[in-house]
Parts: sequence; structure tokens; C-alpha cells
Amino acid sequence: MMPSTSSIIAGEESIVPPVASVSGESSLSDMTQTVHFSSGNPRIGETRGVMHLFPDDAVSSSSSSSSNLPIGRNPLVCVLGVPNHMTYADFCQFCGSFIQHILEMRTVRNDGVENRYSILIRFDSQESTDTFYQHFRGKQFSSLEEDVCRLLFTLDVQFTGYSGSIDHTQPSAAGPIEQPTCPVCLERLDQDTGGILTTMCNHSFHCSCISNWPDSSCPVCRYCQQQPENSVCCVCQTTENLWMCVICGVVGCGRYKGGHARRHWEETEHCYSLELETQRVWDYAGDNYVHRLIQSKTDGKLVELNSHGSLNKDGFGSCEYSDSGISDALLNSKVDMIISEYNELLQAQLENQKQYFEKLLQNVKEETEQKVSEAASKAISQRLQKLQTRFDRCIKEKQFLEDLNDNLVKNKDVWSTKIAGMEEREKNAVQAKEEKIRGLEEQLGKLMAQIDGETESEEVSESKEVKDGTVLPISTNTTSSSASIHVPKKKSNRRKG
Repeated sequence: MMPSTSSIIAGEESIVPPVASVSGESSLSDMTQTVHFSSGNPRIGETRGVMHLFPDDAVSSSSSSSSNLPIGRNPLVCVLGVPNHMTYADFCQFCGSFIQHILEMRTVRNDGVENRYSILIRFDSQESTDTFYQHFRGKQFSSLEEDVCRLLFTLDVQFTGYSGSIDHTQPSAAGPIEQPTCPVCLERLDQDTGGILTTMCNHSFHCSCISNWPDSSCPVCRYCQQQPENSVCCVCQTTENLWMCVICGVVGCGRYKGGHARRHWEETEHCYSLELETQRVWDYAGDNYVHRLIQSKTDGKLVELNSHGSLNKDGFGSCEYSDSGISDALLNSKVDMIISEYNELLQAQLENQKQYFEKLLQNVKEETEQKVSEAASKAISQRLQKLQTRFDRCIKEKQFLEDLNDNLVKNKDVWSTKIAGMEEREKNAVQAKEEKIRGLEEQLGKLMAQIDGETESEEVSESKEVKDGTVLPISTNTTSSSASIHVPKKKSNRRKG
């Protein structure tokens, strides 16, 4: 059984999770197709490997009654034949809602296939893998193009070797291995927090970070997966020993091939020409190289050239030293200087990225504070408006109560005056009644005294008459006259009272 691991890494290992033990596992290996691939910047180093894919006809031949998918499949698929003009951001957008189920993606190039690349995708579960396969298999990348998504289940992927000028040794498993960080957001590349995408040049990013990168180049090394077309001489159409005029851009072959680049200089007097292979500029007038920077074959960077350059018979510039030890020392010093410069450049870029995202965070913070301030001011204004309405209503109620109080006070004064007059009149009436009663009592007393006097006088007169023996009859006229005399007297007393 082939070795395997749970993550897509650059090493001489497999990039799929362990395959479940299935009876007839050797038959599964026999029915898969082998595809060779490579990744990395060719100027620095390439990683090569082999993918074992289920063929298109394996879907029907290995299907079961409940599913139309291969038996023994893994949560790993390969998208073959993705057009080079489709950037990483475009592919992430093409995946759509499935991007949250993707743990890792790796971009590779297939041997013998130009202008296209492939992507290995590992999902968090087999269910997500099957759903993605059924949804995107045979789907067009764009409605304006005829290219469709050729999606195959991957049984196993193995790295077979590495070729390059930089040492590519694996870290020791004895000590702790520091988890790499995303060059964009500087956060750890943890699959639990988000998917990881590895570009063609073996640089890894968060899918959410690389989705904001607009072109097909790498944000770190600027390696472009969409390689330019091969240049040819404008006269003889050769592809060897080509030079491009720095002034007008005409491409011609060197003096040891057809000499068309030199002939162009003789005709136009454009003396500076760029060698396309080494990226060095030759001065035809001075017959030497005019710059002190060359592209290093070690890492593809521009390094300083401290010696005089010349042109050999093959048409390539050379740099010779009298002592090989001095040459090695200079080369080592150049490499150290390049590494130091690269580290400084990387640090500066990371600092710029940090400042950029800090600025974004500051803008978001300011926008949030502004929104909070606007919401608070709006709430305060609404509250103030309500309070003002209540205050106006209270003012109106207060004015109404003051008017009512003034009216009540006026009514109180009026009624107080009326009550005082009524009390005075009642008092006067009581006094008049009392005086009248006293007058009547006096009249009554006088009347009673008069009646008593008359009674006594009558008794005395009667007693005298009885004593003398003469009885005189009392006439009715006299009695009625005496009664009529006294009645008016009583009426007159009442009028006085």
C-alpha cells in the first residue's frame, strides 16, 4: 500500500488521507489512471509527483445500487484542465458555497499540457466531496466559454522528487514544527479556521485572502501561472539566442546565430539589447554589458556583477575571476547579501501588509463609531423630542390649572362677599326678630297686667255690689263694646312691634 498523509504538503509523501481497507485494493490501483504533475517555480525548484485518478468510465463500472460513484473513493478530487486565464480568485468564486467545506487546495501543472493547470482539492467529509463532484462535474467554468470542469476522484497522490538549486530537506520530526503563517493576514495556516490554497510556486495562503488577489501571479514571488508565449526572431523565426531591443522591442537572434539583432542596431542605431535568457543588457557601441545586475540562476533574483563581462563564442556573457576561492567567497557573500535583502524586503512587505490591514481595521472602527454615534444621536434626538412634547403638554396643563386657579380665586372672592352679605342680612334679621320678640313679650306682659287689673277691678266691683245687695245685670252690649275697644288696642301694639 502506498504511503499517505492527511494534508497536501510539498514532500516525498502522499497528499490524501489513508485509504480505507477494501477487499480487492490491488484491483482499485489497477483501474486508476496515472497522471504526472509538477509544481514550483522552474527557476528555483520543481516538485514532481504522480496522481492516481479514477477514470471517467470508473464511475459507472464501480458504481453500486445506491450510488453512481466509485467504490473506495477518498475526500480528494482533482479538477483537470483549468484554463490559465482563470485566476485563484476566479476558481474560489467558481466553487461558491463549497469553499467552506474545503480544507486544502493545491495548484499543479500536468506534464505535456500547456496553458492549463490542475487543482487537487481535499474536503472535510466524504459527503461534501460527493456533493461537490455531482454538482460541478461537466459544468462550464463560464457561460461565455466552452471549457467544462473535468472532475475526477483521486485515489492517491505521491511526490517522486525535487529538483532545484535550493536545499529542500524536510525538517526533523524530533523537534516541534512551527506552523506556517499566511503572508497576507499573518495568521496561522490552520485548516480548522479556513481552507488553505497552495499556488503553483508552492506558497500557501488562506482561501479568503487569496480570493481578494486580482491577477494570476503569486502575491509573494510574483510567479505567474499564465506563462508568456515563446519569443522568436522576427527575421529567421528561431527560438535560440534571442535578443530584444530595449528601445523599440524588436526581437532578433544573436551574432553567432543569424546576427539579426546586431543588424537591427546597425540599421536603427539602437545600441542596447536585452538577452532574453539571462536578462542582461548588451551595449553594441561599447561592445560590453552596461549594467551591474544579473539574474541569479540560484533563486532567480537580481544580484550584483562586480567583474567586467564579456561575450563568448556561444553568444552568452561570462564573468571570470583569476582565483576560484575568491570567486566562491564572492558568490557566498552575494548569496548572503541576497538573503539579507530578501528578508528585509519580505519584512518591509509584511509591515506594509500590517499597516494596510491596520488601516482597514481603523476605517472599520471609525465607521462603526460613526454609526454608533449617529444611532445614539438619533435616539437622543427622538428621546429629546418626546420629552419636549411632554414638556409642552405639561406647560399647557400648568397654564390651564393656573387659569382655573385664578377663576376659582375670583369666584371665591365673589362668594365670600355674597356669604358675608348673607350673614350680615341674616344677623340683622335675627336681631330684628329678637327685638320684635322682646316687643311682643313686653306687650304681652302689659296686656296680661291690664287683663289682671281689669279682672281685679271687676271682682272688686262685684264684691261691692254683692255687699250692697244690689245686683246689676250686665248687658251684652257693654261686654261686646268693651271687647271691641280692647281688640284694636292689641292690633295697634302688634303694628308697633
